[in-house]
Amino acid sequence: MSSSASSETPDAPPFAARATGSAAVATMFLVILDEWDLAAWAGPASAAMTVLLVALLAMRVRWGRVMFVVVALGLVLADIATQADWLSHVEIALERAAFIAGFFTALATLRHVADGSPAIRACGRFLAQQPPGRRYAALTVGGQLFALLLNYGAIVLLGSLSVASASEEPNDEIRRHRTRRMLLAIQRGFISTLPWSPLSFAIAISTALVPGAEWTRVVLPCLGTGVIIAVTGWALDTAFKPRLSAPPPPRTAPEGDWKLILPLAGLLGLLVTLVAILNFASGVRIIGVVLVVVPAISLGWLILQSPSGVARSVSQYAHRELPGYRGELVLLMMAGFIGSLGSVLLVPVIEAAGLDLTAVPTWLLLASFVWLIPLAGQIGANPILTVSLLAPSLPSPETLGVSATDVIVAITAGWALSGVNSPFTATTLLTGNFGGVSARHVGLRWNGVYSLVLAVLLSFWVVLNAVV
Repeated sequence: MSSSASSETPDAPPFAARATGSAAVATMFLVILDEWDLAAWAGPASAAMTVLLVALLAMRVRWGRVMFVVVALGLVLADIATQADWLSHVEIALERAAFIAGFFTALATLRHVADGSPAIRACGRFLAQQPPGRRYAALTVGGQLFALLLNYGAIVLLGSLSVASASEEPNDEIRRHRTRRMLLAIQRGFISTLPWSPLSFAIAISTALVPGAEWTRVVLPCLGTGVIIAVTGWALDTAFKPRLSAPPPPRTAPEGDWKLILPLAGLLGLLVTLVAILNFASGVRIIGVVLVVVPAISLGWLILQSPSGVARSVSQYAHRELPGYRGELVLLMMAGFIGSLGSVLLVPVIEAAGLDLTAVPTWLLLASFVWLIPLAGQIGANPILTVSLLAPSLPSPETLGVSATDVIVAITAGWALSGVNSPFTATTLLTGNFGGVSARHVGLRWNGVYSLVLAVLLSFWVVLNAVV
């Protein structure tokens, strides 16, 4: 994520940066109040704060990002012209965008603190230095663990360490193959967490859109999706292992041992435990609990790392690091807003056209998500936008004869697959950046066969899960 942030316009003036970061943090707190039902005014206030945040962000991003804001304004005008209750529609869409901004801000706190942890970096270096026989599996599992902790920062950290490790190989042929395979292991490991992790946008957005969906009910079948994604990647890497023109040189042992993973495992264990306890005790949905637990753990970790530097680090995060993500924030927030408001305008169009989705076989409707979301990703549609647009147009799960869980399994499977091959997602952009190739090359060349195999397997899995 940070790599794409650097491609935006130069650093904002101090006042603009402080205002942007402060608005993002304020949005996060308002979303927390709303999720925990602590203040009736928090929802409308978060919507109002979103308008300010988008205005601040839009002044400091490239024209391509501003176009998303222009499209959003166009939809507002269309809603005003065609809908009597347009104001409530716009407010709901703004609250959706506010939630995305708050969720992003909360998750990024953990990434900010982890960046300064020698233990986390040592763990990543150890995984990147594994011998060929277990390197792919180690980096896949490592990508999963780090994804839960750092989100997209997992690809940045492990990717940089893997490229540094591969660069020590003097043989150009071996170095190229090793770099590609290591980066794909990291990317596919990361992607395999999207269908089930409570810290992923795939779960956060889809469970909010599908009535009756709860993380506690979807986690097991969605874990099955994650296993299919990870195991398929490992199997294809093993089956199509490149043949070298000369035997590889002897390998050196990695620095350290598997004990280096313990701090990471302990931190993840603490995160899961606190989320489970608070969810059980409060009754607040998992996503709302995550919004509180992640910043709290980040603050505690920061205090342990540098008790005297807490205030400085918090200020650096709010006023420098967060504004650096302005391009990503605009894209994600506007994707949620456009999808939410667009779905309101799309439903009457579907009804006027006489399209009856209940007449479509349910198995085909579910499997279509596995293909439609990645296909939309090929033309630049973020999964947040695609899912926010399509999910409200679906008949209720009960009408389709399936459960809300079955719908979530289908949506998150397609969401994850889009992260493998869409040239517009952060995963392919970052992977291509580290590999020295374009994002489209990563999505269609490196992951082309993998994507097709995975699409078939996930289609079967989605249908099988619904039938069983």
